[in-house]
Amino acid sequence: MTTPQHPSFPPHQPRRGQNADEGDGRAADHAPVAAHGASEGRPEAGHGHAHSHGPAAPVSRHLRKVIAAILIPFAAAVLVGLAVLWPGGAPPHERTGVGFDRQTQQATVTKVVELSCQSVNASGGTPTGDTSTAEGSSAVQQAKGECKRATIRVDTGDDKGRTFEEIVQPDQSRQLHEGQKVVVAYEPSAPKDLQYSVTDIDRRLPLALLAGIFALAVVVVGRLRGLMALVSLAISFLLLNFFILPAILQGSNPLVVAVIGSSAIMLIALYLCHGLSARTSVAVLGTLISLLLIGVLGSLFIGWAALTGNTDDNTGLIHGLYPSIDMSGLLLAGVIIGSLGVLDDVTVTQTSAVWELHEANPTMGWRGLYRAGIRIGRDHIASVVNTLVLAYAGAALPLLLLFSIAQSGVGTVANSELVAEEIVRTLVGSIGLVASVPVTTALAALVVAADRPAGGAAQAAGAAAGTGPGAPARGGRGRRRKR
Repeated sequence: MTTPQHPSFPPHQPRRGQNADEGDGRAADHAPVAAHGASEGRPEAGHGHAHSHGPAAPVSRHLRKVIAAILIPFAAAVLVGLAVLWPGGAPPHERTGVGFDRQTQQATVTKVVELSCQSVNASGGTPTGDTSTAEGSSAVQQAKGECKRATIRVDTGDDKGRTFEEIVQPDQSRQLHEGQKVVVAYEPSAPKDLQYSVTDIDRRLPLALLAGIFALAVVVVGRLRGLMALVSLAISFLLLNFFILPAILQGSNPLVVAVIGSSAIMLIALYLCHGLSARTSVAVLGTLISLLLIGVLGSLFIGWAALTGNTDDNTGLIHGLYPSIDMSGLLLAGVIIGSLGVLDDVTVTQTSAVWELHEANPTMGWRGLYRAGIRIGRDHIASVVNTLVLAYAGAALPLLLLFSIAQSGVGTVANSELVAEEIVRTLVGSIGLVASVPVTTALAALVVAADRPAGGAAQAAGAAAGTGPGAPARGGRGRRRKR
């Protein structure tokens, strides 16, 4: 039988001697941490701190009230804006038959026959022009090459089952083959044999398959959060198609529509994907502040640079069909909506980083959290800005090639309205992204550092136990008092 060993000092008496103060300090040191961990649902085992990798710990009721006082009126204003500006659908107009404004049907290529181009071209003779030019070279190919006569069957619409023929020249970029699905344009005012013409390839099947692979990958890797991301993506498209676009076509201010629509998308996407929590609310606030900055800068520089927003055939067609639309406002709306997706990524990442830093080391005050979070943010800024610039450059690559072929100087290229629009769009969006990092990091650091639901109670308990008010504390409040 073993005799229990009693401690040399009674547990109810404080240890005296050289390390008395140090012992008392250690005792007080653990009290706030244990209380804080218990209040937020984190288990404590001895002196070790168990780190939770699950959802963010709830903040105190006071902070929840402060955040709600800011975001609830904002969400209510968004709902009112949606109700007031909600359109009944896109206004009707007469078809122009130009560009995308044409009646189209689905069709299938049923037969393709090769034949001499001389037998189908109206000129019949061999051209003798300068073959060094694109026009001359094309004429020679059309005269001497092998053409194709394609028979196409209309599969949809009132003329379902009707067939027509189309000649495919050898230099055409779009070649047809038997069994291919195509899109045909219908012009009722044209002669009967010229009413239908092939305008594009039907790409619905490969696009649908790619979308299915994307959705599967998101759900497999992201699981429930991935599924919620897909749901929020679908809601974003619905808002874009049923609110933003029809409201602009009905004559509402494009900037107001874009702000309300983007805010609704932001609220739905962030809370649906990341949950209704203080951490998500901080990301919402950071995104909102950054969007306001982008709106102000975009409005200022679009007006200063005299950008009209009417730079190509598509915008010209929109302006011709709906002259009341403010095209420069439409350009600004595009800047805001285009920046929203990347902003969500930056603000959520920065907020999560600060929350995890606090979980890993609860002793850090808001300055320490901000400094650590901003170091993460600098890496994020570098990668995101580079991504945004390259994305716009990739979209405008054919245009940049044209300027390169023309051997235009950099100043001439940048001064053209078509390129200046992309420059303003890129730089304004990038400024908003850069600003979102310190703004969101500061908000997150202030919220998590100010939230000590059990800090006061723990310090009071330490004082009652005789540890004294001067004992060092590991909680954020004690460190801030030292500073």
